[in-house]
Amino acid sequence: MEVFMEEALTQAKEALVRGEVPVGCLFIRNGEIVASGGNQVNDTKNATRHAELICIDRVLKIAEDKGEDYRSVFSEISVVVTVEPCIMCLAALLELHVREIIFGCVNDRFGGRTVVDVLRALPEAAQGVRCVGGIRADEAMELLKTFYKGENPSAPVAAKARKKVSAEPAK
Repeated sequence: MEVFMEEALTQAKEALVRGEVPVGCLFIRNGEIVASGGNQVNDTKNATRHAELICIDRVLKIAEDKGEDYRSVFSEISVVVTVEPCIMCLAALLELHVREIIFGCVNDRFGGRTVVDVLRALPEAAQGVRCVGGIRADEAMELLKTFYKGENPSAPVAAKARKKVSAEPAK
């Protein structure tokens, strides 16, 4: 998995260069990468364009093009992602019954295991899915820190950062 995590980190670095939250993801089937991607939320202005969902869409297209049943394809998929999947992504991966999920650092804001244990919330979907974290976690966390030191151009203006309007009448 180290080699695959290296490629996922490359995807995350590319996302960072594009001004995205640096998350990279790979879907591996039979030892080969069948889909890869990084976040595209800021670029598309679509909050659902997480790296994992980008890869899901790509695998669905591949299965359709090859006339394969997507359910059997996903049951053979190992997901390698630099950051713990968020609640939305982890639920989607479990519902698709992927084989396993390997991630780098935890996601203490939106994590599908850290914030809400989706594995427990969806026990039938999670059955048989191996989920392991901590692979090259320090590198993944450093990319996140780099991103959050900068300014996300697509983030909403925080209430405290908005310019206050004076109550005094103009002179």
